[in-house]
Order: sequence, then structure tokens, then C-alpha cells
Amino acid sequence: MRNNIYIVLFLLSAVGILHAQNKTWKFEFGHASAQKGFIGIDASTTYSNQLGYGFDLGTHPKDFSFQGKMFHGAGVEDTASFFFSITLPEGNYDVKIWFAGSKTPTNTTVKAESRRLMLLHITTAAGVLSSQTFSVNIRNSKINDTLSVKLKPREIGKLDWDNKLTLEFGGKHPAIVAIEITQNNEEPTAFIFGDSTVTDQSMEPWTGWGQILPLFFKQGITFANYAASGEAGNTFIAARRLAKALTQMKRHDYAFIQFGHNDQKEHFPGSGAYGSYKKSLIDIIQAVRKKGATPILVTSMNRRSFDANGKIENTLGDFPNAVRETAKEEHVPLVDLNAMSKVLYEAWGQEGSKKAFVHYPAGTFPGQTMALADNTHFNAYGAYELAKCVIEGCIQQKLDLIRFLRPSYKSFNPAHPDSFKTFSVPQSPFISLVKPLGN
Repeated sequence: MRNNIYIVLFLLSAVGILHAQNKTWKFEFGHASAQKGFIGIDASTTYSNQLGYGFDLGTHPKDFSFQGKMFHGAGVEDTASFFFSITLPEGNYDVKIWFAGSKTPTNTTVKAESRRLMLLHITTAAGVLSSQTFSVNIRNSKINDTLSVKLKPREIGKLDWDNKLTLEFGGKHPAIVAIEITQNNEEPTAFIFGDSTVTDQSMEPWTGWGQILPLFFKQGITFANYAASGEAGNTFIAARRLAKALTQMKRHDYAFIQFGHNDQKEHFPGSGAYGSYKKSLIDIIQAVRKKGATPILVTSMNRRSFDANGKIENTLGDFPNAVRETAKEEHVPLVDLNAMSKVLYEAWGQEGSKKAFVHYPAGTFPGQTMALADNTHFNAYGAYELAKCVIEGCIQQKLDLIRFLRPSYKSFNPAHPDSFKTFSVPQSPFISLVKPLGN
């Protein structure tokens, strides 16, 4: 009995130490002196590895003042995107940001890492102070002392795989006053495994649904997007992306699993929907379950391919059905994005659906001289609508993670998509007309 008591005390002590190790970093912006406990950041503070924090990627906002006693009535603002970075250990963090209106109302959209959408159109009236919170994941490519993720050339130097948290503040008139960042590795993590339609695309206008998903969730759950352009289920495993995720995964986490577009193009003995593809899905499911986490299968969304009657054609063969079959056999929750995307695309129609994909006539997108016409990859609007489909699938499956949805979230019917005319996400300054890997 006494030994059992000692064991309990030891475990409680260990938990206490774990919580004690949660660290907080506080930054106050503007020309005024920072209050106690905060690091003062004025417009000239530039990020460096030596300093470990500061404005990054060549951006320098301007100091401003507002009427208010808290934070000495100072902050920074701009009319274009600016970036703030801080060197941090990989893991999950709760972020609180204070906003203020300057002489005019401010409007700020916050993205993390590679354009991961966290807060959209935070409007603050002149002289008013407000705050918002969210949770964010950062990581590096190291697995252990000898192994790392096999990054693709395009991923080298990408913000998602470095040793710092980078926040982008954009919109019509972005302005911030202070930031508080607190380590929180106890909260659940929703991992995302997939391809170019899912990943955090680093360049405009390409957007994966995984980088929009965090917008709809409040602080308390973190999304870790391990998806990468060009990946199939087996190549995702071979590149050690799964192995890396497993080093961070814990009980009560989640893992969204969506492959198919690239698996379909593989041709070797044993390949195919019911061959290597299904085996890869099962291997990932089993690995996730061994960590005590919940796997969630997602069928691949349709490509934009209409028949003569305005109906979506199945260009994915047996792959969606292989996922449905695997979900049933392995008793895994299924988000049938393939079925929902068919309803969604047909609701848009053949012409209207172009607004959701990377379809731009020549000269209608910055730096573009030739027409862009991609029927697989989405812009921010398309990814936003697909992310809502994924959430609806989670609601239908009664997954526990829906308790973290923001109270402002409204139910979504793919047959009645949001109007493109009323949608807007401020563009990031990173632009590429090169199509992501995969099709």
C-alpha cells in the first residue's frame, strides 16, 4: 500500500514538473516602455538568431499611439502585411494577441507559419483595445539524433519546418499591441496527413483545406499539418513524415488521413486502390492507434470534371470506395469529402466552380502573364468551403473535437455554399505561379 502511495506521489510530482515547464513569452509593441514582465518591441526590432525574436522577412511596421492606459497606449501598425517571429521549441502554444484601433479602426487577419489561417478580419474601433486567442503548433524536421523527415526541395527553408513561430499580420489596416505565447503540450493535437489539396501551401494563390481548418476552432486544440504536395500514402510513410508525427503524438490526439490523388498514379506490382493504397491507410491507422490517438479517414475530394449534363465525373476510380471500405472494416470514423465535394461543385456549377479553384484569366492575378487553369488545387475560397465540409463530416460522426468549434461557427450545407462575392481572405505577399506537386 505504501509503495502505491509513493508511486502516486511520484506521478503527481511528474505532472507538476511538466506543468511547471510550460513557459510564457510576452511582448509589448510600440515606442513606449514595456510594462513589467513584457519584452519591449519597437518598429526597429529585427529578428535574428542571436536575439531570437523580432519583425521578420524584411517587414517593419510603424509605431502608433492610442488612448488607453493598458500597454501604455502604444502598438505597431501598417497598411501591408508584417511578420513577427520568435525562436521556440517545437510543440503546441496558446497565443493571445491584443489589438487596438489607432486614429481609425483597424482590421487585422492573422496567419501562422505558412499561411495557416488563425484569425480573420479582427476589426477594432479607434481607441478600443481587444484580444483574441488561438492555439498553434510548430515543428522541425528532426526525428532523433540520426533521422529527419525527407523534405522535398520546395520545402527547404519553409516556415513550417524551422525552429521558430512566425506570425503574419495582414489585412486592410493590421495593428497589434501585445502578444502572449504560452507553451501547452497537454492540449489535444489534430494531426493532418495528406497531399497538396490538404497541406499548408506556402505560396498564393494555392491553398489546402488543412490550412483553413484552424480558423474555425478556439483555443484548446492545435492543428499540426504534416501533409505535403505530391505525397501518396506509401511515400508519406517512406519520407518519415508519419514517423515524425508519431514522436509528437499522444493519447486523445486525432489524425485526419486523406490520400488518393497521387496514389492513383502509382503503377507497380501490388499498387492500386485495394493494394498498396489500402495497406498504407491501415498501416497509418494502426500506428496512430498505438499512440492512443483517434484516426479519421477522409475520402479525396473530386477533381473539377463536369460531364455534358453538369454533373461531376468520378476521376478517382475505386480509391474513394477503398477508403469507405477501410473505414468500415477498421471501425474508423469517415469524413466523406468525396461525396460532399460532388454536391458542392454541382451547386457552384461548371462556371461558378472556377471561383474556388486556381482558375485565373491572364493578367488577373499579381505577376501573372498567362492563364492559370487548375482543376485540382484550390484558392482560399475553395479551401475555406472544403474545410467546412470536413467540419460537417466531423459533426456527423459526433467526433469529440467538435467541442472546440468557435461559438460563431454556423452549420454548413454543401448544396448551399457561401457566396464568393462576400468572401475575402487578405493575400499574403508570397506568390508563385508554379503548380504544386500532384494533380
